[in-house]
Amino acid sequence: MSDDMTEKTADNATTAVAEKAPENAAIIAGSALPEAELTRMTDDIIAGLKTVFDPEIPADIYELGLIYKIDIGDDRAVLVDMSLTSPNCPAAQELPIMVENAVSSVPGVKETKVTVVWDPPWDPSRMSDEARLVLNMW
Repeated sequence: MSDDMTEKTADNATTAVAEKAPENAAIIAGSALPEAELTRMTDDIIAGLKTVFDPEIPADIYELGLIYKIDIGDDRAVLVDMSLTSPNCPAAQELPIMVENAVSSVPGVKETKVTVVWDPPWDPSRMSDEARLVLNMW
């Protein structure tokens, strides 16, 4: 992991960033939350995200690289930046709601806000090896 894959927010929130692929997610220290709690929440949020699948693709949205950023605030509010494989994605209305529900179900999460972003545009290079294997994209 390199330092350029992390981002610190103004409110001292902890950020997990999936810059190129999910295995590059990083956590920033400096949160008011205890490190063990922050690690647990991050792991549980990622596990929750791995239960969300695009209805047309047999891989979860985390492994597809659709999750760009996860911010866990000191107040336990979670902000998620995600993208879609295409602006014309038929699941564009339902996937952000599914993400919000998955993150909100994690113990300790106060509230969840999901934002769909288009910059940078998603491309297959963001997928993990696991997603590539499932989709036979080698």
